[in-house]
Amino acid sequence: MTQIKSITPSFKALLPFFVFIITFLSVGLIQNDFYALPAPIAVIAGILAAFLIFKQSVNSKIGTLLKGCGDDKILTMCLIYLLAGAFAAVTKATGSVDTIVNLGLDVINIQYIYFGVFIIAAFLSVSTGTSVGAIVALAPIVIGFTDKGDLSLGILCGALLGGAMFGDNLSVISDTTIAATQSLGVKMSDKFKENIKIALPAAIFTIGILIYQGLSLGTNTPETLDYTYSILKIAPYLIVIILSLIGINVFVTLVLGVLSAGVLGLYYNDFSIIEFTRIAYSGFTNMTEIFLLSLLTGGLAALVAKNGGIAFILQKIKTLIKNKKTAQFGIAALVSSINVAIANNTVAIIISGSIAKSINDEYDLDNKKTASILDVFACISQGILPYGAQVLMILSFANGKIGYLGLLSNTWYLLLLFVSTALFIGLKRE
Repeated sequence: MTQIKSITPSFKALLPFFVFIITFLSVGLIQNDFYALPAPIAVIAGILAAFLIFKQSVNSKIGTLLKGCGDDKILTMCLIYLLAGAFAAVTKATGSVDTIVNLGLDVINIQYIYFGVFIIAAFLSVSTGTSVGAIVALAPIVIGFTDKGDLSLGILCGALLGGAMFGDNLSVISDTTIAATQSLGVKMSDKFKENIKIALPAAIFTIGILIYQGLSLGTNTPETLDYTYSILKIAPYLIVIILSLIGINVFVTLVLGVLSAGVLGLYYNDFSIIEFTRIAYSGFTNMTEIFLLSLLTGGLAALVAKNGGIAFILQKIKTLIKNKKTAQFGIAALVSSINVAIANNTVAIIISGSIAKSINDEYDLDNKKTASILDVFACISQGILPYGAQVLMILSFANGKIGYLGLLSNTWYLLLLFVSTALFIGLKRE
């Protein structure tokens, strides 16, 4: 991305992005099902459009595509997807999911279950550094809650999505945090301190809303059931959380989480060693769509960037910048627009990071604040996309029990985070 300034801006270069987005959204809207067309196929349509539109040789375009697919940040995210899938599959096979469902219902007062889902999702996402991993681990649990009483699946899933995005945005081991801090040249801890000023008010108001929504549950939801569970079966989750909190690499953390769940399953005779490997592999295959989506969007983004699409976005945004405040809103618009196009907040930050740094330096902005704004708006845009990995995953686990609008209308945190960030930028004295 460092060569963007020498590339001629071109609106035409954005057409493959539009092909991808329009293909995916139009089929989803017509069929009333965003799973009708697999997202990777829509990305391939964009890639084919890029090969037809752009003038380089076929070998050159293939090279650019492969370089984008092979970006280390893209591959890192893909590997996290695989490990998170294996962790979810193995812990489910051991009964850890059922254990947490029953433990949660036994310990958490039913009136605070919505609030509890938000806090647990936030805690797990902060610990693992991935909203996707938190959703993979918790979505079956959240869906399981609805089988235990008269709970709103929309509110539960909205709390899950909001909590997962809250934690991912703040986690010091999140890919988005790493990309944002590296792009702006700031320390993780400094970015966290600046970021918490924006995210915490939104989280507090969200918690208040969720507690209020849960107040009526005590009158129509059974609370006297006898829940059975083995505390030991939550050990894999505790291991992942503790290792993450003490700063262990996310790959090491997830691998140890999978292995600990496997040992637990063998101890309880839930499966044999061979069955354990098959279950772990099934977790890999469960993440195939998201894996391919991230990989291919990285390649498509590289093709678009090389031909001036990203430079065109930068050119247009700069015409709107008049002072420090509009420069910050410009950075927010930049990363959001790129993320809308590629549906991967980490990749969006990687693409826009160098541009944000140039705007930051030109208008003498605070690096820490810029890194936070970059990460926050990537988080907001990612969380509301109907074709984003987080939303798609929740809707997939819900298996048709809730639609996109039902999910989004109950995700209070993302709306409040937008308001909080806008106020943070607009009211802050420079």
